[in-house]
Amino acid sequence: MNVFTVETSSATVATLHAWADKGWLRRLDSAMAAFMLEMDAAASPVLLLCTAVLVHMEGRGHTCLPLSALATTPDDVLAWPPLAQVEVQALWGSLPAGLGHWLSALLSSPLVRSSNDTTDLGQPLVLGGTETEPLLYLRRYWLHEQQTARAIFQRCVSSQEVDEPLAAGWLDRLFDAPDQPADGAKEVDWQKLACAVALRASLTVITGGPGTGKTYTAARLLALLFAMSEAPQSLRVALAAPTGKAAARLRQSIDFSLQELSARLGNDLDLASLTKRMGAAKTLHSLLGARVDKREFQFNATNLLDVDVLIVDETSMVHLEMMSALLQALPAGAKLILLGDKDQLASVEAGAVLGDLCRDAIAGNYSTETARYATATVSQVLPKEFLATIADPHPLAQQTVMLRKSRRFGGLIGQFALAVNAGQCSHAYDLITGDTTGVLQTTKQPVVETVLDLAVQGRTGATACYADYLRLINGRSSAETHKESDHEDWVRRVLRAFDRFRILCAVHDGDWGTRSLNQAVPRALERAGLLKPRGEWFAGRPVMVTRNDPALGVFNGDVGVTLPGPPGSIALRVYFLDGDTLRSVGVSRLAHVEPAFAMTVHKSQGSEFVHVALVLPQFGSNVLTRELVYTGITRARENFTLMEPQPGLLQWATERESQRASGLGLQLLSHNG
Repeated sequence: MNVFTVETSSATVATLHAWADKGWLRRLDSAMAAFMLEMDAAASPVLLLCTAVLVHMEGRGHTCLPLSALATTPDDVLAWPPLAQVEVQALWGSLPAGLGHWLSALLSSPLVRSSNDTTDLGQPLVLGGTETEPLLYLRRYWLHEQQTARAIFQRCVSSQEVDEPLAAGWLDRLFDAPDQPADGAKEVDWQKLACAVALRASLTVITGGPGTGKTYTAARLLALLFAMSEAPQSLRVALAAPTGKAAARLRQSIDFSLQELSARLGNDLDLASLTKRMGAAKTLHSLLGARVDKREFQFNATNLLDVDVLIVDETSMVHLEMMSALLQALPAGAKLILLGDKDQLASVEAGAVLGDLCRDAIAGNYSTETARYATATVSQVLPKEFLATIADPHPLAQQTVMLRKSRRFGGLIGQFALAVNAGQCSHAYDLITGDTTGVLQTTKQPVVETVLDLAVQGRTGATACYADYLRLINGRSSAETHKESDHEDWVRRVLRAFDRFRILCAVHDGDWGTRSLNQAVPRALERAGLLKPRGEWFAGRPVMVTRNDPALGVFNGDVGVTLPGPPGSIALRVYFLDGDTLRSVGVSRLAHVEPAFAMTVHKSQGSEFVHVALVLPQFGSNVLTRELVYTGITRARENFTLMEPQPGLLQWATERESQRASGLGLQLLSHNG
């Protein structure tokens, strides 16, 4: 039995502090280990090391720490530079070898609770997972996983009686008859099936890539629920998304589809009243009632949301803590519809909830009862390859539908995105280097000046650039200066023009990161005579909000442009556009913003631009993955430019899939017995 002394534990903390000084850990990571030693003077070096790495992993988006991998192959977990790996091996050599010794060292501390122990003493760490794949958690993330898994399982098994003939009749009216292939085989209408599936439980997950019709499907689902409701005029519907931009796009898409359906159905269904009663789509923070400087929301398990149906778009961006809060605040009988692309980047904060929920979505895994239900409601026979091979498939699979046919994204951008997502690097390179139409292009001169030229003047075949919105600012008419309605119309045109082009980066630091480019781009625009930067705030300065401020009505990720205020005002304001709705805040009140000429791919989720320039980092980075490139590509509607500072970076990214440590999948399986 290894005996650890205070001296060896103190030495471990000193090593962790030194690693923080070198930038391998954050200071928060080593400080947490030091705090654990203060709380337990007998804490082992294993416990202190695991604590620091766990907090470090949480900062990288993981909800837990896989102990087996850390104990045996730490380089795979940490992915640190070669110099760090030498020191890692030296420290590991001083620790007891073997996973069993590590687990004993953890469980011997009063600061660690075993997930199998029903007695909760408030320990800061929880040891969960399985015997062969143990997982170490910070207490709150373990609780969030438990709550999320339990709520999802309960919603999936909350069987709701469906009048199948009535549902079949309405579904046939809401959806066009499917095209018949030449071979006579009948394709599955996954959109129609998703609507049918959503009728029978209080949770439905609808995933699919760009153009597969997620919001189109959601609108028809709303119409179906409205048609089959016993009290349709009192049906309470809410729409939400992680960001204001995504929320506005969701509402626009839903409104457009409901108007189309209203014209089709005539007076048989009063969809206009449903549209009117929905209200504006909200950010999740706003929906739950975010409070200034508090983690707790206004709406929670004891103060439930007043909704019957909640549709959440861009669910890939929803982190674990937010999903847990949302599920706790939702009435048990309310329907929750989650929409998103499972292949996009996960949330910036810890967790990969949609990825965990959709891990087996491509396989279907539908039960014989789901197959029967599909035949009864949508008159379709599910192909054998989508049926489960076990007798009792998970209830979540029965409430998950993957949309597989893109109706909008089949051009060169779509083909390129699919090639990257499938890991087909050679095909992806052939597409982008072989395109002569101007839709796709990669840099022939990988220098920063090429990025700046794109920002100032666009390129051949892709003219959208920052000159579009700056010319509108510089050419403002006297009417737009003096008449309020004309001023608002001008602001809308400016903001829409700004959203035609965006530089997306993988990282913040370095010449090819957001910080450097956000300094270089305005200088280039000034040299071109398009921008006049004066001090911190100036007309034309785009900014991104970096902290939620419910009192001001702005949230992390909101992007706006600094412009002159309404007629009669000399102060500058930052204007935000949600659909057609303008919001503005005086610049003196916005303390937490950063320039937004260049933004990370993470922050761009939920947005679309006519022309996207994706800037990869100069050297291979841990963040450079298949999911990041795919997400960047799918932000572009018409043109995409890839900026590779050196050859081979696209291949580097395409060959690396993003992996986030999570126990949510295991928790969901445990609820199925």
